[in-house]
Amino acid sequence: MSQQIVIERHLAAQPETVFELWTTKQGIESWWAPDGFVAEVEKLEPRAGGELVYTFTATAPEQVQFMERAGLPLTTLARKTFTEIVPGERIRYHSLVDFVPGVEPYHHDTLVELRPTDGGVHLVMTIEPLHDAEWTERIVMGRNNELDNLERVLAA
Repeated sequence: MSQQIVIERHLAAQPETVFELWTTKQGIESWWAPDGFVAEVEKLEPRAGGELVYTFTATAPEQVQFMERAGLPLTTLARKTFTEIVPGERIRYHSLVDFVPGVEPYHHDTLVELRPTDGGVHLVMTIEPLHDAEWTERIVMGRNNELDNLERVLAA
């Protein structure tokens, strides 16, 4: 397997607050989608073995155009299975990657660690690369954008 990717952020919030935004319907819908998309949670079971099922819908004109050019649907159903949940500390899940044209479905691992600091929490996200460099770049850009959105929600 290729080298894992680590994304780190310092957030001005308590670990429990960040954890709640990651494990509740209202929290996820407030920040999870990249800019130009809306996330809608359909199922959420924040426990080991539990599922997160949600849709991403492109809403901004530039995102709609990108999805159409790429031959992708405007709304994508996403499925994740939580493999580890430690309240306020860790969230690990497998995402089902079944939306890439011409690529057999596979699972993708993400680990989120929340480490308390004096001024808030140090978030460390470790993700596996996807099946090729282009899709890996897309997921890294998407995750960074989502974390930017998380920071905005926490600042509001």
